[in-house]
Amino acid sequence: MDFWELTVRFFSLADANVRQVIAGSILLGGAAGALGCFAYLQRRSLLGDALAHAALPGVGLAFLIVGQKEFVPLLLGATATAWLGALSINAIDRYTKIKLDAALGIVLTVFFGLGIVILTHIQKSGSGSQAGLGSFIFGQAAAMSRQDVVALAVVTVCMLSVVTIGYRHFKLVSFDTGFAFAVGLPVGRLQFILTTMIVLAVTVGLQAVGVVLMAAMLITPAAAARQWTDRLPRMLMLASIFGMLAGLFGSYISFLKPSLPTGPWIVIVVSGIFAVSILFSPRRGVLIRILRHYQHRGKITRDHLVKSLYRVGMERENWYAYYPVSEIAHMWSFTPTELRSGLSQLTAQGFLEREVDMYRLTQNGVSAGARVTRLHRLWEVYLTRYLELPGDHVHRDAEDMEHIITPEMEEQLSQMLDHPVFDPHLQPIPYPTEQKGV
Repeated sequence: MDFWELTVRFFSLADANVRQVIAGSILLGGAAGALGCFAYLQRRSLLGDALAHAALPGVGLAFLIVGQKEFVPLLLGATATAWLGALSINAIDRYTKIKLDAALGIVLTVFFGLGIVILTHIQKSGSGSQAGLGSFIFGQAAAMSRQDVVALAVVTVCMLSVVTIGYRHFKLVSFDTGFAFAVGLPVGRLQFILTTMIVLAVTVGLQAVGVVLMAAMLITPAAAARQWTDRLPRMLMLASIFGMLAGLFGSYISFLKPSLPTGPWIVIVVSGIFAVSILFSPRRGVLIRILRHYQHRGKITRDHLVKSLYRVGMERENWYAYYPVSEIAHMWSFTPTELRSGLSQLTAQGFLEREVDMYRLTQNGVSAGARVTRLHRLWEVYLTRYLELPGDHVHRDAEDMEHIITPEMEEQLSQMLDHPVFDPHLQPIPYPTEQKGV
C-alpha cells in the first residue's frame, strides 16, 4: 500500500486492531494529560516517572502469581507496587532529611532494578506465556486487546469523574496547600486521592508506552498546556487534547511504519506539541519573549534619542536645531545599528524630521523628550525622598525606570511627590504645561 491508501485505511477505522490502538491511546492521552496538570502544579513532575518505574516489579509479581499475561491482574500488580513506591517517597520525604528529588530518584532506581530482576527471572523460566511481558518497559500499544481497551476506558472514566467531582478541592490543594489547611479541607485525604489517580493513570498507560516513557505522557501535555493559559480549567482541557492528539498521531505514524513502536512515537508527537508551545505560545513563548526583548531595547534607544536631543535643546534654548548623525552618536552610547534604527523609527513615527544627514525634533518629539526627562527626574526625587538614597546614587535606577512608567503611574507619582519643580540635582522638571509655548 502507498502512503494515501494507508492513511485512508487508518482514519476510516476499518481495521479492528487500529480502532483498539486509537481508542486506547486517546483514552490514555486524555486521562494522563488531565491528571498530569495536578502533579505539574504541585511541582511533583518526577512523581509520574518514579511511579511508572515502581510499577514494573508489580507486573512481574502479578505474572508469577497468575501465570498468564492478563491485563487486569497485571494492572492490579502494577498499581500495588506503584502505590508502595508512592508511600515510600512520602515516607522518605516526611521522616528523613533526604529531599524530595533524591527520594524520587531512590525509589525509581530501586523499584526499576527489582522489576528488571523479576522480569529476567521470568524470561529465563522457560514459560511460553511470558512472551511480550518485556514490552511493559517500552510499551506495545499495537498489542492492546479489546478487553484492555474496555478496562482502560472504565479506569479513565472513573478517574475523570473523580477529577470533575472534586475539582474545586483539588485546585485549592494544588495551588495553596497552606490555605487549604486553613479553610478546613482534608488535605491529606485529597492528596491521597490525587496520588491514587496518578498511580492508576501510570499503570493503565504501561501497556501503551511502557514504564520508561509514561512520565512523558503524564507531564509533557501539562507543561505544554501551561504555556498557553493561566486558568486551570483551560489547562486541563488543553492537556487532555494534547494527550489525545499525541495518542492519535503517534498511532498513525506507527501504522505507517509498523517496524517502529507506537509508544515512543506517541511521546515524540507530544514532545513536538510541547516544542511548538514553548516556542510560539503568545504569552510565554520563547519567540514572543525574544520579540518583546528587542521591542523593549528599541524603545529604550528611542527614549534615549529624544531625551538626548531634548536636553541639548534645553542647554542651547533651541529644541528645533538640526544635528548631524555624527554629533547625535556622541550624545549617548549608541551602537551604529541602534542609532540608525532608532533615527529611522522616530522619523517614521513623526518625532524627528530629517534633512540630508541631519535630524531635529518635531513638536511631538519635544513632548516625548520632555516626558522621558520628567520621568527620570521624578523617579530620582522619589528615591531620594522616600528611600533616602543619596542623590549621586539614584541616576542608574532612574535610567531603568523611566522606560516602563505608564501615564497612570506618572500621574500618581507626580501627585505623591506634590509636583516637585526640581530634581535632587536642582535640574528643572519639565511638565507638559511648560511646553505650550515651545
